Amino acid sequence: MTITHLVTHSGGFHADELLSSVVLTRLYPQAKILRSRDLQWVTPAADKIIYDVGGAYDSAAQIFDHHQRPSPLREDGQPFSSFGLIWAHYGRAYLAAMDVPAADIEAIHAKFDTKFVLPIDLLDNGAIEPSVAGPLSILTLPALLGSLKPVFDDTSPTADDDAFFTALPIARSFVEAQIRNLAAKARAQSIVIEAITKAGTSPILELPTGMPYRAPLDQAEAGHILFVIYPRGNDWTLNGIKLSHDTFEQRADLPAAWAGLTDAALEDACGVKGAKFCHNARFIAVASTREVILKMAEIAVQEVQ
Repeated sequence: MTITHLVTHSGGFHADELLSSVVLTRLYPQAKILRSRDLQWVTPAADKIIYDVGGAYDSAAQIFDHHQRPSPLREDGQPFSSFGLIWAHYGRAYLAAMDVPAADIEAIHAKFDTKFVLPIDLLDNGAIEPSVAGPLSILTLPALLGSLKPVFDDTSPTADDDAFFTALPIARSFVEAQIRNLAAKARAQSIVIEAITKAGTSPILELPTGMPYRAPLDQAEAGHILFVIYPRGNDWTLNGIKLSHDTFEQRADLPAAWAGLTDAALEDACGVKGAKFCHNARFIAVASTREVILKMAEIAVQEVQ
């Protein structure tokens, strides 16, 4: 039977049902989102998907709540929110609808679950505190989406629903951006691995364009590679390689004498005509041609060694 209604609870909203709505509206664009706690709407039927309300989790009946006891848990014992339940059951179909290649769906489904869905689940269930984000807690996605709720003295009878539907496309943009980035990383994987093979024992990796490269470097155990070069517009860039996504520390920094210099000053410092810029933090330099950036990369390697 055709799904005609996507039913979630009325009143204030949280990130989990909002993000669930992103997934479900992609799969069922003709269905109407209905925000209600009325028994007639939160009772399962073949033409409805009910989530974050209803007091039951039964995928066969298309109801995905997590507030009841016992609440649904992942295999490792961590709690689901409605988003985690919807992602577990509909995420693969959502990725296919986003044109993710079939060969990449399982890996991207798992990565998105770990990096994006699970934190929402844990926060929604109180399994982690917002304070784990430190001074950035107010800038987490749940906090930002929550800030779109109506203010306390908004007396409009439709204030909660209006805010929900205002927040929905914003939430959608974050989910879709994450999926596009994960799909792009999957596409880049084979390109970077091929470039690593071509580089051999060289500490300089050349790529045909800018792309995610740190994960393939780790996978290939190419710890000997210190710098990456690639074209950017009419210029070429020389880049350091961060040790992880959680730090600015690099395998190797560009020479200290280059830091913050541009044009003639940088040319004098490195001795290479065509050098154009080096960031003060020494993680990127720019030059006019491939030949110039290669010379700068070789100098950087020599200084490190």
